[in-house]
Amino acid sequence: MRPFIACLTATSLAAFTLSATAGAASADIAQPTVVSANPVNNTPHVLDGTVRAIAVVGDLVVVGGNFEEVREAGSGKPTLKRHNLFAYDMGTGKISTAFVPKVDGTVHALQAGTSGWVYLAGTFKTVNGVKTGTVAAVKTTTNQVHTGFKPNVNYRVTTMVRRGSRLYIGGSFTKAGGKARTAVARLDAVTGVADSSFNFSVTTPRSGALKVYKLAVDPADTRMVINGTFTRVNGQTRYQIAMITLGTGTAKLSTWSTTEYADACNLNAFDTYMRGMDFSPDGKYFVAVTTGGPYGRTTLCDSAARWEAARTGSGQKPTWVNWTGGDTLLSTSATGAAVYVGGHQRWLDNPYGHDSAGPGAVSRPGIGALNPATGKALAWNPTRTLGHGVEALVAHPKGLLVGSDTDQLGHEYHGRIGMFPMP
Repeated sequence: MRPFIACLTATSLAAFTLSATAGAASADIAQPTVVSANPVNNTPHVLDGTVRAIAVVGDLVVVGGNFEEVREAGSGKPTLKRHNLFAYDMGTGKISTAFVPKVDGTVHALQAGTSGWVYLAGTFKTVNGVKTGTVAAVKTTTNQVHTGFKPNVNYRVTTMVRRGSRLYIGGSFTKAGGKARTAVARLDAVTGVADSSFNFSVTTPRSGALKVYKLAVDPADTRMVINGTFTRVNGQTRYQIAMITLGTGTAKLSTWSTTEYADACNLNAFDTYMRGMDFSPDGKYFVAVTTGGPYGRTTLCDSAARWEAARTGSGQKPTWVNWTGGDTLLSTSATGAAVYVGGHQRWLDNPYGHDSAGPGAVSRPGIGALNPATGKALAWNPTRTLGHGVEALVAHPKGLLVGSDTDQLGHEYHGRIGMFPMP
């Protein structure tokens, strides 16, 4: 571990020390069964904007996005000002009064650190008045911004995953951690310095600006998948999705590739139609979800698809695909028992739908669960009001956390944040 700058105290350094196995992300969580369709009653309400990211830090649920007002569950509770980021106790639902950061832009991604720290990334430039750039670390128990963590990312970050002492970020930036890094980087999770053994040329956007929209890393930190507007990585053709081999040495571009995401899928409306991705808890497969338009089973527009992680070579095909019939899927969480998907979809199992319910379609408004082996919709059907859709699905040993832009979840009022518990 590299030392911090001299102004940091020994106490703050010790508090920020990371271990190789700490900090479970959604992909690490294996759940034995499908969660209940009845949300817990004590989650607080976000009263405006959109919840875009969730992380669990100890007993606290940290919630990020673009919003200004929150309120605890129950009658007569006061409205509290929170600027794009807040935290609440998972057990009681009480909103933290110690963690009250002021973030001057949208929080797009959150990752748990250790010892009460949380990483945040997005479009902001300052946290609590401290100039941070678009990636920062804040102590949830004291509201302290970690000034020794200096990633110095120069533009938007839309996705982030931590694996021990490694922090992976993706977005529209061209500099990160003191080095030239375009759209994807691996940072030292303690210092923020860019890893010299992780450097990729991500180029040639299909439309719009160059960006990595989402990334996923398997629990063992051996494989990584990125998606976005790009069509080439390290000079090799990679249509909107690429796999990177990690491990202990220099990270390398995998030979894994597919042309299944080369279709236009409403090119004029979407610079990329790729959306959420998640690895299974055992790392054997990952799931990618998309938007793109009602083109049906001839493309992977508006679909969820399972891909086997250990395969190599070109021409890869999905193990299964579940189509919505023309509605967007934004997020996914694979737990072993289920593959949860969220968006503003009306149906699943709908390959013949064209902005309509085709033969075999099942109603799954806004949220649903798929059989990991077959891809078919499971019976779980809590429903939610559609809006733009579910931006965040985060698995936890106690249940499934859901963040969105609407306030009806499981036929109950839950303002933009809710949780389905384990049965």
